[in-house]
Amino acid sequence: MHSKLFTFAVLAGIAAGAGAAPDDHPSVKRATNLPPSAELVYSVKANSHGIPLAGNGTITWQQGGGKYTLVTEARSGIFGKVLEYRSEGGVDAYGLAPETYYEKRIRKGAGTTTFKRDAKVIAFADGDKTVPLKGGEQDRSSAPWQLAAIARATPEKFTPGSEWSLYVAGRRNAEAWTFKVVGIEPVQTGHGEVKAVHFSKSPPKSKQGQQVDLWLAPSLDWYPVRLVFTEEDGDSFEQLLDKVNKK
Repeated sequence: MHSKLFTFAVLAGIAAGAGAAPDDHPSVKRATNLPPSAELVYSVKANSHGIPLAGNGTITWQQGGGKYTLVTEARSGIFGKVLEYRSEGGVDAYGLAPETYYEKRIRKGAGTTTFKRDAKVIAFADGDKTVPLKGGEQDRSSAPWQLAAIARATPEKFTPGSEWSLYVAGRRNAEAWTFKVVGIEPVQTGHGEVKAVHFSKSPPKSKQGQQVDLWLAPSLDWYPVRLVFTEEDGDSFEQLLDKVNKK
């Protein structure tokens, strides 16, 4: 099983590219309203070099007392747990304020990227490189949840064609992610059909990279109900919500 297929979540594991220039480091203070704590259960489908694969996954989201924890896991029937991402941190005037981002994938060692708020830098798991910490930065797991928190606070602004940029760190580097609202679309979930806001993140025109499509459902507290990652070589990975267990 190709390990890069298990780069979900949250959104998380977007393929690493070159670090963004300072002008591509958005730091925007927006109103936020965090979704309530919950465990989300997903069915998972992937395609690796034309071979279909299936499994299941969970996203455990917990927030309260000015702190949050976000744990993403994926499993396959053959290999068991193939992925774990963990984002932990606080909540500040920008919304989610990650302190650590941990990533572990099958056949790859674990790594932790650290948001050093006292020193105002992000230190990456792989290598000695750092980038400035200006405010509002996210990691690859927290980014969709920050987007959901902004949408919950100002849903009227999430109109088709609107764009939302975040500065997102992984284990090697950080770059600007720009999500564009495609429209409102039906998604068939374990809760039945729900209307969801479809966001699309394309790689920069000057680079190759991963396409990310994300569906957030206003009727389900803006939780992610569907996530699709498409690699530049055609491999794909999809999560579809089965159920929500409120904490």
